[in-house]
Amino acid sequence: MDHQSITEELIELLTGHGSAIRRDKLGSGGGGLCVIDGKKVFFFDTDSSSFESAVSCARATKEVITDPEGIYMKPAVRDFIDKYGSNE
Repeated sequence: MDHQSITEELIELLTGHGSAIRRDKLGSGGGGLCVIDGKKVFFFDTDSSSFESAVSCARATKEVITDPEGIYMKPAVRDFIDKYGSNE
């Protein structure tokens, strides 16, 4: 899977687990997850590369989904989260 496809899968996982998605030009910083009035909002940076976007989505998904083993993810998506989902 390419980075764009992984990003789309991760966005679906985020929205499916209650996160709102907001797409904005943020200057290529990658975006990220925050909580506004108790609701999780993922800011998707439309200026970022597809890889940066996928990494930001992976990090947010790792925060939102507390039991990743309990849900189905495509193997490539799960591998991407395992590899890039950490903030380290």
